[in-house]
Amino acid sequence: MYSLGILGVGELTEKVVRGLRHSGFTSPLLLSPRNAERADALVRECGCQVMESNQAVIDNADLVILGVRPEALSEIARQVILKPGQRLISLAAGVNLEQLSVAFPGASCIRVMLSYAAQFNQSMVVICPPDAASQACLGPLGNLVVLEDESAFELATVAACMNGWFYFLLHDLQQWLCDKGLPTAEARALVLGNMQDCVASAQRQPEQTLRALGQAIATPGTFTADGLAVLTHQPVSATWGAACEIVLDALLTRSRLSKQEQ
Repeated sequence: MYSLGILGVGELTEKVVRGLRHSGFTSPLLLSPRNAERADALVRECGCQVMESNQAVIDNADLVILGVRPEALSEIARQVILKPGQRLISLAAGVNLEQLSVAFPGASCIRVMLSYAAQFNQSMVVICPPDAASQACLGPLGNLVVLEDESAFELATVAACMNGWFYFLLHDLQQWLCDKGLPTAEARALVLGNMQDCVASAQRQPEQTLRALGQAIATPGTFTADGLAVLTHQPVSATWGAACEIVLDALLTRSRLSKQEQ
């Protein structure tokens, strides 16, 4: 097995560490020295090792996960020198492969998109470009999607934002039930359970479009159809689409500005 180094011990990388250990990953996990409280917890609970510097992480790791925010990229790039061909797995949203190659000369750069569900090994794991070592390392964190095209990866980033938005939709549905008198725990169970029903059904019927699956339930004369008529005339999907456009535009704008600065 290979050692894995992590530059930037934050919320997401913590979830990655926990998911890896839960999946049976027993090789060394080497952490950068910042964020001592979180790192110390991972040392105690996941058998990680905190290194004395970011360069020490690089020197002792076979693969390196970059888990810093995009605005911290330049700072950390000045602090480290990667070994020729060393894999750098970037979780920095909106930082493209060209930017990574400029910041970390000689490294083999891969982009990855994950969610907090990585800690439960239930995350979408999006990797671009295909890379056998990265796929083997991170695949156990959930459902693996491998993309050749970086423009497709940007769309996957928008989809990852949907992950966060879903919680607010589910909250609003739960709150409506609570406002009508249903206890909070039961309202939560009903909303989450119905969402899980949809996901399970759709995954087992890949030949059916999502719309067709919904139409099979919302047949004329049903209560589902009555509610759907209201949603159709007041489409929340338009708002969601606008949110997606905002995120995609921001990603593409950042990429264009980066090329102009080079």
